[in-house]
Amino acid sequence: MSDNDRAAGRYASPPCMADEIAADYFDPLAVDPEQARDVARWRRAARARLRAERRAMGVEERRSAGEALAGHLWKLLAERFDGAQGRILSAYWPIKGEPDLRETMARLHASGATVALPVVEVKAAPLVFRRWTPGTRMVRGDWNIPVPPPEADVLVPEIMLAPLMGWDGAGYRLGYGGGYFDRTLAALSPRPFTIGIGIRSARLSTIYPQPHDIALDIILTEAGIEDTGKVS
Repeated sequence: MSDNDRAAGRYASPPCMADEIAADYFDPLAVDPEQARDVARWRRAARARLRAERRAMGVEERRSAGEALAGHLWKLLAERFDGAQGRILSAYWPIKGEPDLRETMARLHASGATVALPVVEVKAAPLVFRRWTPGTRMVRGDWNIPVPPPEADVLVPEIMLAPLMGWDGAGYRLGYGGGYFDRTLAALSPRPFTIGIGIRSARLSTIYPQPHDIALDIILTEAGIEDTGKVS
């Protein structure tokens, strides 16, 4: 990694502000702790840049990208999973300018899919998934993110949507830095089909994947399914 590349990050993952809580985190399982710290610093800088670029998007540009993404997602689910009817699909509640797919969540619910949302119940542990419907009374979870209440059914997703801060051509995801997404995927068996949701301009040449990073099955942007070199 060059000197210009060395500048920021953490463990790749979850739904929120974990990068602002664990600024000195590095992966102790990486082969070389110094390299892990270099990658962490690079990722932190990449997140800051991508977050600023996303904030700079205009309202119409953001709306247009979200609508295009929703259309591509609906088509993908219809073609590969029969519209997710009878399946458990984990979505996300949008924060920090993420593509807003809440209308698609409601549409999936109406068409027979079971929708769940990820919840941090225990810090530094895998996420749990609580059932969501358009009528669910939401409560404030970690980082003030709205989540279904504790009495909601806990489910195991078959399909998982993962919001992307950044992504690379090998299908790796740059998240917010707390490690929840990769930790969760490592714990789930069978592993759900994973769909990264992001914008095309957030593509990186690489995220410098570490041993804990898990590549997604598909990256979906406003342009459609992105080429990650995998057989689709």
